Formats: sequence, C-alpha cells, structure tokens
Amino acid sequence: MAAWFIVIGLVLCMMALLGSVVDRLPLSSALVYLIVGIVLGPGVSGWLVIHPVNDAPLLEVLFLIAVLVSLFTVGLKLRTPTGLFTRRLWGLPLRLAGPAMVITILLVALFVHFAFGLEWGIAVLLGAMLAPTDPVLASDIQVRHENDRDNVRFGLTAEGGLNDATASPFVLLGLGLLGLRGLGNHGWHWVAVDLVWSTVAGFAIGWLCGLVVGAVVLTLRKRFAHAYGLEEFLGLGLIALSYGLADAAHSLGFLAVLAAGLSMRRIETRSLREQPAAVREKPRSESQEKADLPPESPTHMVGDVLDFNQRFESIGEVAAVLILGALLSAGYYSLEGVLLAVVLFIVIRPASILVATIGASASNRHKRLLAWFGIRGVGSLYYLTFAIAQGLTHPLIDQVIPLVLTVIALSIVVHGISATPAMASHERRTQRKKARSGTA
Repeated sequence: MAAWFIVIGLVLCMMALLGSVVDRLPLSSALVYLIVGIVLGPGVSGWLVIHPVNDAPLLEVLFLIAVLVSLFTVGLKLRTPTGLFTRRLWGLPLRLAGPAMVITILLVALFVHFAFGLEWGIAVLLGAMLAPTDPVLASDIQVRHENDRDNVRFGLTAEGGLNDATASPFVLLGLGLLGLRGLGNHGWHWVAVDLVWSTVAGFAIGWLCGLVVGAVVLTLRKRFAHAYGLEEFLGLGLIALSYGLADAAHSLGFLAVLAAGLSMRRIETRSLREQPAAVREKPRSESQEKADLPPESPTHMVGDVLDFNQRFESIGEVAAVLILGALLSAGYYSLEGVLLAVVLFIVIRPASILVATIGASASNRHKRLLAWFGIRGVGSLYYLTFAIAQGLTHPLIDQVIPLVLTVIALSIVVHGISATPAMASHERRTQRKKARSGTA
C-alpha cells in the first residue's frame, strides 16, 4: 500500500511540473504513465505487483470509476444548441458508435477465430472488449471547448462516450456464448433485455436524473440562494445516482451516466438561447462564459462540475495506465497481440469506418482521421476485468489478457505519438479552408 502512495504521488507531482512540456511534445501523458508503470512493474523494479485474476474485483471497481467519470465528463462537454439528436453533428457519432462498432466486433471475432483458433464465444467477447474507443485517453483529439463544432473532434468525442456505454450487451453476448450467462431461447433474452430494454431504459433513466437534479439545483440557487459550492458532490452524486438506478433496472449504467451529463448540459443550452446569437456561438472557454454570467446561471453549475470531473478523470487515467504498464512488465503481452493490433488499426478500424460513413456528411480527409484514431483504453480494461469477475476461467483468461493488454498498450503508443501532429495538421487545413471561403 505504501508503494502505491509513493508511486502515484511521484507521478502526479511529475506531471504537474512537466505537464506543459509534455503537451508541446508529440506524445500523450498516457504514454508517460505507461512507461512509468512498466519501470515500476515486476519486470524492472518490482514496486508494483498486480495479478489480473486475483486482483480482478479491485481492478474492476477502479476501472469502473474511471470510465463512469469519463462518460459523465464527455456528456458535459457536448453542447448542441439546436437539438440533441436532430443536429447534423450527431449523425456521424451515431454511425461510429453503432454500425462501426458492430462491424468491428464482427471483424475482430472473425480474425481471432481463424488466425488464432479461438472458439466463437471467446472471439465475440474479445471483439466486444476491443471495439469501444476510449474517452479517457483521447483528450488530445476531443472537443477543445463547448462550442467546438469540428466534425472530427465532435465525432471522436461522442463516439468514445457512446460506444463505451453501449458495448456491454455484446460483452454479455460473448459471455452467454461461453455459457457464463443465459441468453434465452434463440437469444430472445439477450435481444429483448440485454440489448433493447437496457439501452432504452439506461438512456431514459440517466436523462431524467440529469434533468431533475440540474433543475432542482438551479431552482434552489435562483429562488433561495442555496446549493452553491461543493459541485464535486453534485457531479459524483449524479454519476452514482444515475448508474445505481440504471443498474437496479437491469439497464446500461454507462449509458445512463453519459445521458445524465448530456441532460445537465442540455439545461444550460436552453438558457443560452435567451442570449444574442453572436454571444451564443462565439467560441469561448467555460471560464470566460462564467465570467459574463451571474453565479446562479446554468453555465456556472455545468462549468464547475465539468472542471472537477476533468481533474478527477486525469487521476483515474494515471491509475489505470500505471496498472496497465505494471501488467505488461509482468509479461502479459504477446506477439499475437501485436498482430491483432496491426490488423485492428490498419484494416478493421478503417474498414468499419468506410462502411459506416457511407453517405455521411464527412470529407475523405475527415474519414481518414476518424479511421486512424480508434484509441483503445480504459473501457477495454474494465470489460476485461468484468469478464474475469463473471467467471471467465483458464485457459481462456490466458488467451484473452495478453491480447487485450498488448492492443491497448500499442494504441497508447502509436495514437499518442501521432495525435498531436495529426490534429495540428487538421487544424491548419481547417483554418486555411475557412480563410479561403472567407475571402471568396
């Protein structure tokens, strides 16, 4: 336990002191955490010794918290002033998190079945673990501010939230094919409950939670001058409430948390309609908007909650990636995982994007960026530990763990290195295009 405190303390202090330097380099903070985790793991220094099976219950809770905070943060980031799912921007994320994710699961399952000889149940489970893109590790490619309407950034940010939230039914399908969960006659229970009911009910529960809690807080502030401060309690409380209610209703808790964030942001969006259009659409940071508005405004509430959640999200990222590095240091990697990562990044992800974006309002350049930045991360780690906790046994565990960890690690490396220059090039092209259209 003492080693954990020392390690996390050193890493946090290091990143606080060197964070601005890392931001200017072509690498991500997650890559730094990964290297530190490998050095501290049993293969090098031996400070951090973690067993993925024996410690699975603890790891599952840790990764669960990291994903929940990240999903809520994503929901708060996505401001859509003219409608939730009617806006053109949402068409692309729904394609990425729906058809693209399903195609990815299918292609990964086919590849590992024929290339590695894995049975169909574990192949589907592996595909479901690796299909979600990651909202925790993708900060360099996410929306930069709440009025960011960049097609690529908005699409990748929303995709990371939506498919992390909706991959659960397919994980349950893989477990059912392995005999670890009932699917019903001809799969009716999986379709009716695990897929349809859990998706609809999860979103509805989270949306109502965000709507009610946000409305109550704003009412208390405006009418009685109460409920100021302690926004961290508000954010964490809403996360726990929406997830708990959704889980009790046998629905998607991850989707509920994402919906709660979207709903709270939606309350603020409605209030902004009263402002002049020039003020509404001007790209400003949350702190700038808060400075122009009274403390009881929805922007203050959402901004304060978002600030805390982003910091908490960073702490979760540190812990998760350190654990990943320690597990890699212990030998949980494989050459098969390298091959799977190459096929996933270069063949499967681009193919799924190509099919899912047919007819979408996205340029070929945008589609290429979307095809490349399918970052895998903490969501996959959570679903791995969840499957182990559900009764996944040897030798299946020995097959799955190295594959999943190797893919995530390589994603952190290659996507982390390429994110800064690729997005900088994208920004320059976008600015040149705007300049040409402005002078035309």
